[in-house]
Amino acid sequence: MESLLVSTGVVALAEIGDKTQLLAFILAARFKKPLPIILGILAATVVNHGLAGALGAWITASISPEILRWVLGASFIAMAVWTLIPDKIEEEETQIAKRFGVFGATLVTFFLAEMGDKTQIATVAMAAHYATPLLVVIGTTLGMLIADVPAVFVGDKLANKIPMKLVHSIAAAVFAVLGVATLLGAGASFGL
Repeated sequence: MESLLVSTGVVALAEIGDKTQLLAFILAARFKKPLPIILGILAATVVNHGLAGALGAWITASISPEILRWVLGASFIAMAVWTLIPDKIEEEETQIAKRFGVFGATLVTFFLAEMGDKTQIATVAMAAHYATPLLVVIGTTLGMLIADVPAVFVGDKLANKIPMKLVHSIAAAVFAVLGVATLLGAGASFGL
């Protein structure tokens, strides 16, 4: 249960101000059709984070526990630093909408925007750390929805009122704590 709760909270915090949340704002403002946007976010996240969870499970099975502990600890600390760097969205990511409709545009743009994004990398690391990839994927997907669904409904009105620097600092602190705890052997009960 810890893997579900931690992955939900960490990704929800990390997603605030992330380029995919900005993409949700843009798609909502452009199309004003929340249901297909939300369903596109859900589908893209399940596929993207499902692949990331599978990679995390493979890493756990392929790397010795001692090396895995150092790799994961360093990864979480790198995620803490990365979280402090603001994201920007590129306009071409939203141009796909003209060809695929609202759901298709959201599905494709979110999937592509999440490739190599900090929340996808965090999903890989947490799936490897907790050795419960399904719960991590469910948690990271919930975290994405917690951050992005309100963005679809309230758009720019909410974005201007959220203290992004504070939210990113909290998310970075959580990643840093996970990194230090992993390096100190907190995952030993999981074989890490």
